[in-house]
Amino acid sequence: MKIRKANINTQTGMITDVYLHENRKELRTLVAVPQLEWSTIISYEEDKATLPERLEASLRRHTEETPAGELAKKIIHWVTEM
Repeated sequence: MKIRKANINTQTGMITDVYLHENRKELRTLVAVPQLEWSTIISYEEDKATLPERLEASLRRHTEETPAGELAKKIIHWVTEM
């Protein structure tokens, strides 16, 4: 498990911790943002072209549009570097 610092400001406060758990056996990564009560699973085989759109749409249900876009970009960066 890795904990990354997002440090993204929202109207309700700052999003700080993003938890990443890489499951190499099942070929996927679990991503969780406890402050938003949000999580998702990203498969190694998932289409990288549609991933940003999927993450942003999911995050927008829990926060504003601009922070959702910033956070999605950071998550993609962290997941692809693992």
